[in-house]
Amino acid sequence: MQSIASSDSQSNNSGRPISWYALRVSLIAALGGFLFGFETAVISGAEKTIQQLWSLSSGWQGFTVASSLIGTVIGSLITGAPAQKLGRKKVLGIIAILYLLSAIGCALTSVWLLFVTFRFIGGLAVGASSVVGPMYISEVAPAHMRGRLAGSFQLNIVFGIFIAYLTNFLFLGTGEDSWRWMLGIMVVPAALFAFLLRSIPESPRWLVLNNRDEEAKRIFEKTGDLDALQNIREEHLLAAGGIREKLFNGKYNKPIFFAVLLAMFNQLAGINAILYYAPRIFEMAGFGQEQAFLQPVYIGAANLLFTLLAMTMIDRFGRKKLLIIGSFGMILFLGLTANAFSGDISGNSNVLIYLIGFIAFFAFSQGAVIWVFISEIFPNSVRSQGGSLGSFTHWIMAAIISWTFPVIVEGSEKGGYYSFLFYTVMMFLHLIFVWKFLPETKGKSLEEIQKELGIK
Repeated sequence: MQSIASSDSQSNNSGRPISWYALRVSLIAALGGFLFGFETAVISGAEKTIQQLWSLSSGWQGFTVASSLIGTVIGSLITGAPAQKLGRKKVLGIIAILYLLSAIGCALTSVWLLFVTFRFIGGLAVGASSVVGPMYISEVAPAHMRGRLAGSFQLNIVFGIFIAYLTNFLFLGTGEDSWRWMLGIMVVPAALFAFLLRSIPESPRWLVLNNRDEEAKRIFEKTGDLDALQNIREEHLLAAGGIREKLFNGKYNKPIFFAVLLAMFNQLAGINAILYYAPRIFEMAGFGQEQAFLQPVYIGAANLLFTLLAMTMIDRFGRKKLLIIGSFGMILFLGLTANAFSGDISGNSNVLIYLIGFIAFFAFSQGAVIWVFISEIFPNSVRSQGGSLGSFTHWIMAAIISWTFPVIVEGSEKGGYYSFLFYTVMMFLHLIFVWKFLPETKGKSLEEIQKELGIK
């Protein structure tokens, strides 16, 4: 046991071992989060050009942007079953192929219907990633590292968003086909993801649930999490004779409630409306085209910086404390943004400051916590189903917010004001939900969390 610890891990300041093996495989799985973030944000640079190219009304433009999110909703909904049957690793490989197809297809097509189809395929990959990526990482990571490692998925999401905004700005002056380069560059990270996935193992918890204990034991030895095997065996024996459990059987009402509400509030903050329509929002605020494409780079950088900060604190401060701090900041800056859009917005540079403030608090709280928390609160036997439910809820709300945003802002002189005022009110309700109901999960094994939720 000592030789395992010395070869695969190193003690951190608290005396608990850092598993470099768990870190490596988690970061490879988290590359799906980079593609998730890139796919989510890259459309912001192309959406106005696409609207002009195919002469789309605001409603059809909203649908074109949201087509990816429709795929995301479906991807998140259908991924749980194959992840449970085939394993997490195989599904991650399928996701990588979908990202590749989406990038190639969107960059090359000149037919609107095909463009929407390839955006839909990319959405399938994003939805599947949001379920399987955090699930895989949470099942590989030791308890004391789980917040940071599962949070690395979110860190990769915001890094992908930042790179998407940066490449959008860099490709802006490359001519009338600049939008094709913006969308097509995703081929590079998608191919890298597909290649690196070959070097990671299957989830050890999935292996135990499929009676492959010896394989799981070898992986747990490498991660330094030897106690996990016995805990999972005990839980597995408590399952009804090996029959696959159903999520909606009454036992899991608490984690279902927490996952659905947290996922809803994540999107009711308006985050995807800002990410998808950032250049449009800044043009509404009076910025020229080049500046309207540059400002999102600042937003992406703030998103990345504060996600990094949250990753250093999530296992020390806990999930709940980060969410409460973030709620206060989001309420403040969303309220200021709404106020800025209530009058003559032309040339109002404060909008950039307000949106960076909002992004900072979002990244520090909801952005860092959501995928970690949802991947923690469901037992091994229904984790894939619970992750699908949380992700499905998140993405159906994202589709609604992203589809309706251009309709609202183009349909009224004060559309921006009404949108951001609504987001402000939702974050006040989010604060009450977190403060009154949400449990803390930091530093506990996945099996301990289930016991504290009264599931066993």
